[in-house]
Amino acid sequence: MNRPIRFEPHLERLVKTNPTPEAMPVRIPLDGTWTLRPGTGPVPADIAAGLRDGVAATVPGVVHTDLLAAGLILDPFDADNEATLGWIGWTDWEYRRSFEFTSTGHDRHDLVAEGLDTVATIWLNGVEIARTANHHRTYRVDVRQALREGTNDLRIVFSAAARYARHESERLGPRPLVDRAHPFNAIRKPAYSFGWDWGPEIVTAGIWRSIAVESWSGARIAAVRPLTSYVPETGAALDAYIDVETADVSADLFVRVQIGDAIGIADEADGFEARVVGDPVDSHATVPVSEGRGHAALAVPAARPWWPRTHGDQPLYPAVFELVSAAGTVLDRWSTRIGFRTVTLDTTPDEVGNAFCLRVNGCDVYVRGVNWIPASSYLPSVTTSDLNRALDDAVDANVNLVRVWGGGIYESEDFYGRCDEKGLLVWQDFLLACAAYAEEEPLAGEMEAEAREAVTRLAGHASLALLCGGNENLWGYASWGWRRHLQGATWGDGYYRELFPRIVAELAPGTPYCPGSPSSIDPYLHPNDESNGAMHIWDVWNSRDYTAYASHRPRFVAEFGFQGPPAISTLRSVVHDVPLWPYGPQMLVHQKADEGNLKLERGLGDHLPTPRNFLDWHWATQLNQARAIRFGITYFRSLHPLNTGAILWQLNDCWPVVSWSAVDAHGIRKPLWYALREVFVDRFASVQPTGDGPVLAVHNDHPSEWRTTARAVRMTLAGTTLASYEAEVYVEPRGAGTVRFPLDVFSPGNPRQEFVVVQLGTGERALWYFVEDPLLDLAPDAVDASVLPAGDGYDVVVQARSLVKDLALLVDHVHPDARVDGGLVTLLPAEKVVFHVSVPKDVDAGALVTRPVLRTANDLVAQAGTSDHAAVAGLA
Repeated sequence: MNRPIRFEPHLERLVKTNPTPEAMPVRIPLDGTWTLRPGTGPVPADIAAGLRDGVAATVPGVVHTDLLAAGLILDPFDADNEATLGWIGWTDWEYRRSFEFTSTGHDRHDLVAEGLDTVATIWLNGVEIARTANHHRTYRVDVRQALREGTNDLRIVFSAAARYARHESERLGPRPLVDRAHPFNAIRKPAYSFGWDWGPEIVTAGIWRSIAVESWSGARIAAVRPLTSYVPETGAALDAYIDVETADVSADLFVRVQIGDAIGIADEADGFEARVVGDPVDSHATVPVSEGRGHAALAVPAARPWWPRTHGDQPLYPAVFELVSAAGTVLDRWSTRIGFRTVTLDTTPDEVGNAFCLRVNGCDVYVRGVNWIPASSYLPSVTTSDLNRALDDAVDANVNLVRVWGGGIYESEDFYGRCDEKGLLVWQDFLLACAAYAEEEPLAGEMEAEAREAVTRLAGHASLALLCGGNENLWGYASWGWRRHLQGATWGDGYYRELFPRIVAELAPGTPYCPGSPSSIDPYLHPNDESNGAMHIWDVWNSRDYTAYASHRPRFVAEFGFQGPPAISTLRSVVHDVPLWPYGPQMLVHQKADEGNLKLERGLGDHLPTPRNFLDWHWATQLNQARAIRFGITYFRSLHPLNTGAILWQLNDCWPVVSWSAVDAHGIRKPLWYALREVFVDRFASVQPTGDGPVLAVHNDHPSEWRTTARAVRMTLAGTTLASYEAEVYVEPRGAGTVRFPLDVFSPGNPRQEFVVVQLGTGERALWYFVEDPLLDLAPDAVDASVLPAGDGYDVVVQARSLVKDLALLVDHVHPDARVDGGLVTLLPAEKVVFHVSVPKDVDAGALVTRPVLRTANDLVAQAGTSDHAAVAGLA
């Protein structure tokens, strides 16, 4: 089993390198170059002229990227071009190509379209063979009657999604949704493509995943659900269900199941490299196929358990399923990798309310999570490398769970496979978000077919930890005035309470399900009640100071967030206002949140001074975003075990924008990312206020006990010790506790010039300030910095003369591709830190140790002054 393996694009089978037997299915890929033409729609005259003879289209792809490649439109991400391209979503589009077909002796020929965006009619050689209306489904069509030897003509026409959504909304009856220009709840297309408060309105159309003709004879494997479990007392087990499509129901068929050695996966540019780790595993079985299904139950005693990354290793085992005729001929083969684990969701009522605790292999998991949105507005442009980098952003920030949000997509197999490898648990929403959804046909049938396909595909992934009914729909019905507008009409409750849980119980019985996010579990409770289940906290961003996170006592936080701008080079790549300022016309195109910039300014509160120029605004709002999330997660962790996790909104962006993301659309880690890495460490300590004075709250999310000494020191900003005290700390594995210090340690003589540091012997520390930064006497020239050539760039050495708060290097100021390995560091007097900066070519090294690259909270305080629009516009 020590041979190379790799993923096929979306059928997601692990394909071995041995030759395909003649009886095996044959696939004719139809990806590549097609011809694109417009149909009915408001196509501007100049663009229509360029499309008269059609243009080359790339499949997988979407209309926007094809028109961009042909030079017919401007980049929708750039400037204010988005507003000029809305006509694309109101226009019908035709994709066309020819292909050659030569009979291989097979009896059955299917057209398999893995992703059509969205309302499509398909013709083969002039014969209409299918109509589709769901972006989230795979379609397989028997084309024997239309396919011919030699040249074939394939044509797919996409009806305008914006027009179809409007028509269906009127036919089904309009239903409430968040404030959007299109009724996205009337069409099975990703909601975010119609615009969101962090994303553009780019209503795409196209063949967005692979398409092919597949030929087969006798029977084929239609689907495999390799459900796994691990119980410490009995070990690993596989419960596999194999669905078989057959042309002869009387034929004797069998499925051979083989589980091989454990493998670890290393990144390789051209695929994966397999290597044996741990004890060898060799479990196998042969089972009959009856009424189109085979069922194999295997004990796998030598297999080790799969764990989320904060709890252990992630062994994955190759599993091969072969469909065999009575004569021993292999008719089809399906392969994957499986990890053995058992996941449960504990929602047991207690003295507070309903718990919400994920448990893997019998062990509670404190969730350190991030919400995931689609990685681009152009889904086919997202590569395996893109996904791997983005998920590494999560891993490197000490994250252990990714929530796939309900306004996006069921992600590619590359995504879930990488999560399996990296030990990232996946919370997967069903794809309904922030709206009421009709439960009448055709939407009801589409919803069931879509859910069945998604659950079948995802059920075998070790990373899958939770399936959730949707995003904020229960909350919307309870609190956003929907009932008055609905007047008794269906709104989706039947999906959340009956359809989805029934499908999960049938197809993925070992996967936990909850009806929505947020959800209090009990249908008689408000869905966003902090004492029950999972809640969303958005009052802070919308209307309150970030210290208001501490006014909640949440059992679990599934969404919370605070905005900040992207890196300056990312912003400049699409915003060209002169002068550059927060309220410039192009800047506002890239700020989608309602009153977003006003909320950014309000959010500075007493924490930071009013910026006096644009660069200060950019740095201050980035820093404030990081501090807000640092404060929130710090507080949530201090509530453990009452609180069992927090999921940041959001990890990533789909285009360059001011948003809640930790990493911007160009892959640059914002200061927030460094704060996230800091507060998501295994062992974490913070100083928390109580009625009896501050205490040290410690959370030990580690399998070993935590025994150490905590030394609390009150000192001046210049480093003079004023009071100190040592205390012993003991916290059990996966436990939490508090340590109290004498009050004099936290009783300042001069609050403007003093602070407290609690240093733990194992390297962790916590800081406590008596006043906010504008009232601290922070020295403006508190660092000495130097630059040394090193490897692919430079080492930047920074030493503090006095307290330096939140030091960061915004290295993309010197080059958009420059990257730094650290950030948001607070230095005590005389402390030193070394950053490594990678740059693609020679840059001005001196710029790395001056503004606007080297920034601190100190320099914002030193530059404090009254701001107006002219001042904030200071950088052209």
